[in-house]
Amino acid sequence: MAENSVIEVSIVTPDGKVYEENAKMLVVTTKVGQLGIMGDHVPLIANLDVDQARVERDGNTDIVAVNGGFIEFADNHATIVADSAENQSDIDVARAENAKSRAEKHIQEAKAKNDTDSLARAQVALRKAINRINTSKI
Repeated sequence: MAENSVIEVSIVTPDGKVYEENAKMLVVTTKVGQLGIMGDHVPLIANLDVDQARVERDGNTDIVAVNGGFIEFADNHATIVADSAENQSDIDVARAENAKSRAEKHIQEAKAKNDTDSLARAQVALRKAINRINTSKI
C-alpha cells in the first residue's frame, strides 16, 4: 500500500549531496505544475521549476529551496538533481536579500541597455533569490 511505503529522497547539486531522508511523501514543482509522490508511484522523470521541495516525514515537513534541475523517481527512490539547493535551516536570509537586490539592479540595467541575455539571467537570479527568501519564511 502506498500510504505505508517509504520513499528515499536524495537532493544533489554539482557541489554534492544537500539532503537525504526517508519520507512518506515528496511534493515538488515541475515545469507543468505541482507533483506529489508517495510510495509505489509510477516511475517518472520531470524538469523542475525554481521552487521548494517539501518532504513529509512522520509528522515533520522538511523544506528545501530547489533551483531548477530534474527529478527521477523509480523503485521508491526519488533523486532530485538541482543546479543549486539549500535546506531551509541553512538559508542565509541577508545573503538572499542582497542577491535579490543585485538581481533587481541587473534587471533595470539590462532593460536600459535592451540586453535580452543579461535580462534573462538576472530574472533567473531574482527567482532563485525570492525562492530562498520565501523558503526561509515557511
